[in-house]
Amino acid sequence: MTVAEVRKRYLDFFAKRGHVIIPSAPIVPENDPTTLFTSSGMQPLVPYLLGQTHPEGTRLVDSQLSFRAGDIEEVGDNRHTTFFEMLGNWSLGDYFKKEQLPWIFEFLTSKEEGLGFDPNKLYVTVYDGDVEANMELDIEAVDIWKNLFKEKGIEAELVRIGMEEEGYEKGMQGGRIFSYGSKKNWWSRSGVPRNMPVGEPGGPDSEIFYDFGTPHDQKWGKECHVNCDCGRFVEICNSVFMQYMKNADGSFLVLPKRNVDFGGGLERLTAATLNTQDVFDIDVFDETRSKLEEISGEKYTQSTEITRSFRIVLDHVRAAVFIMAAGVQPAHSEQGYILRRLLRRSMLFLNRLKPESSDTGSFTLGWIVESFIKMYADDYPHLKSKEKEIQDYVIAEENKFLFTLKQGMREFERISIASINGTQIVKDLDSDAVFKLVTSHGFPFELVQELAKERGLGVNEMVFAKDMKAHQEISRAGAAQKFAGGLADHAEQTVRYHTAHHILLKALQMVLGPEVHQRGSNITSERLRIDFSYGAKMTDEQKAEVEKIVNEKITEAIPVVRTDMPKEEAEKLGAEHEFGATYPDTVSVYSVGALDTAFSIEFCGGPHVSNTKELGEGNKKFKITKEEASSAGIRRIKAVSE
Repeated sequence: MTVAEVRKRYLDFFAKRGHVIIPSAPIVPENDPTTLFTSSGMQPLVPYLLGQTHPEGTRLVDSQLSFRAGDIEEVGDNRHTTFFEMLGNWSLGDYFKKEQLPWIFEFLTSKEEGLGFDPNKLYVTVYDGDVEANMELDIEAVDIWKNLFKEKGIEAELVRIGMEEEGYEKGMQGGRIFSYGSKKNWWSRSGVPRNMPVGEPGGPDSEIFYDFGTPHDQKWGKECHVNCDCGRFVEICNSVFMQYMKNADGSFLVLPKRNVDFGGGLERLTAATLNTQDVFDIDVFDETRSKLEEISGEKYTQSTEITRSFRIVLDHVRAAVFIMAAGVQPAHSEQGYILRRLLRRSMLFLNRLKPESSDTGSFTLGWIVESFIKMYADDYPHLKSKEKEIQDYVIAEENKFLFTLKQGMREFERISIASINGTQIVKDLDSDAVFKLVTSHGFPFELVQELAKERGLGVNEMVFAKDMKAHQEISRAGAAQKFAGGLADHAEQTVRYHTAHHILLKALQMVLGPEVHQRGSNITSERLRIDFSYGAKMTDEQKAEVEKIVNEKITEAIPVVRTDMPKEEAEKLGAEHEFGATYPDTVSVYSVGALDTAFSIEFCGGPHVSNTKELGEGNKKFKITKEEASSAGIRRIKAVSE
């Protein structure tokens, strides 16, 4: 099957079962400063999984455009891509396991409505339990799977694996259903049950694997099992069952409204319909792959290095097209930096495929961009409308990269001569010089390695990797600081608006309900802006009530107190915290009022005023100037003091 056929069959299958087809959220989140890209199908729907009402109802289905920058270095094998589509169906307090598992099994095995897989090729995992969390084996899922396979004439035996590493000792044992512990088959935003804060939902999941039947390679472990890295089994989809919430005493409460979150990688599912382990064999890559073979004179499967170069070009250009169509331009930071890296790695590996006597014009990215836009135009028509803009970005970036290579080669020659030192005493390039060449000059590390090898020089990859990791952590910390509290600066009025922002969030919760949570902020000396989870336009009465509460708290002259405390203690106090953020064991908390009687409490690094009366100096009043939709399920307020 083609990608378009698999996508359509999936959406139609669940639409027939009462699901509303919703469009993909943008690949670049419109209102989530905690992440650069949408990286999963769940990400845009988190507010609704946490209890907010979705305008389209309780049964949803979609194909979400997704990108994972962390996989850039992994691209080159047969299954990793940075860009992918995640098929998803969702039950928001509606159906649960006894509907979800039979439906997805029917979709996978039905020749009429689904993908027509041989059920003998499918293996599943379930949750084995967690002694520390007092969680038991998910016997409900086990029983459902046993019955489903039995209907297909297959006796499905359960094999209890536990920890993933135990699988390499226990092996398959003739099983069809395999149970793994919390690290593999439990989902929450914080990971395993032990790490979940009070009030966070989570639950077991059940994965489905496709068996390609390839021989086990014992370099991965003595015995094969479904989570083995040898490649015989590939996970094609996963159903998450959010049925618990963590209590203050560490126990778990069964949620009155339980949710289902299903995710299936479109590219992997399509590859499985072709019985190929290589996701780059699917139709969306066919035309580009064939032309690359034609102009390079190299066969895709000719050698490991040639195959890797093909895959990197195919993946990176496809990802770059969708990112640029979302309005991102190559730049030195954030999404633009990732885009630039994709384009430059594409240019580098495309150049490696170029024969010495070839026409240079064929080895540009323009025709590859055009090929992917043509392939996806029917399903994503916005790509065609953005084509000229995308091509202009690519041409400009190619010209910049040629200049970078020229400047970088000059610098490389300098550091290589210093390393050779005339008599070849020094065998490795200076690690500090290599790091500077890559980070300051934008010279690709892969090219440094290749050129060094030609000159008989080594490159200390471990030192470089360590330096890059430290560099990335500093960059991430800088990005986090940029968004810390959403403050543009620490000017006096900006700080006042920061405190008003805390009071405003609490007032919104009082008027609209406790399900309201911050989803973004931007605070300058001119105004404050807050984005918050709420599914409907506020009425004039609601806005007036919020303004009234904020102004009352300003008039009451309440002290604003900073307290450093253990994170767990802050969570028990119900302190608000930034969506998706990770906090250290000891946190800073700001409260409007003393902790035991506080009007509001938030995880926050400050700065703030010392007393709310400062917000009203000069007889100023808090006023909402605008309330509007920011994205699906997210509202935005702009406010001033005047």
